Amino acid sequence: MHPDDDTPPPRPRWLGWALIAFGLLITLGMLNLGVRMVLTAKPPQAEAPGDVAPQPPASANPTAPTVPAAGASGAAVAPQTTSLAGQALVEASDCLRCHGMDRRYVGPSFRQIAARYQDRPDAAAYLARKIREGSVGEWGRTVMPRHPQVTEVQAHAMALWVLGLPIAEGGSSATQQ
Repeated sequence: MHPDDDTPPPRPRWLGWALIAFGLLITLGMLNLGVRMVLTAKPPQAEAPGDVAPQPPASANPTAPTVPAAGASGAAVAPQTTSLAGQALVEASDCLRCHGMDRRYVGPSFRQIAARYQDRPDAAAYLARKIREGSVGEWGRTVMPRHPQVTEVQAHAMALWVLGLPIAEGGSSATQQ
């Protein structure tokens, strides 16, 4: 460029094409990831009318209402209702952005979480607190964001739903990832 010339030099044409190609690669990569997530996601399994979600031990929440005996009418309604409410809350929240049912995305899968905390007596209260307050370092360096908009009752229902899921194949070895 001459010192007396006020016009800037033209940009190289290859730079424009490189930026367009880079943008297309990013867009196609994101579309590919989205399609794979949709295709590999399993639809939620409907619970049979006779199925009862496993309940944590009574010591996990001593203030929780008790469920009537098996012979009483409506005995299977309370656990199933809690399970369905927890599942609906998880699906309505942003949980599925990071957690899969069987597959680890950003955070562990729900079945891996159930496998890790199945033997912990205070598992429901512990997971409910982690849902509301978030955590770091439980599953590597990934940060679980806090969810203050979720009430304690909602967080407890979500935790009960996660703990009621069948354990991942391979048992606790799935938690070692």
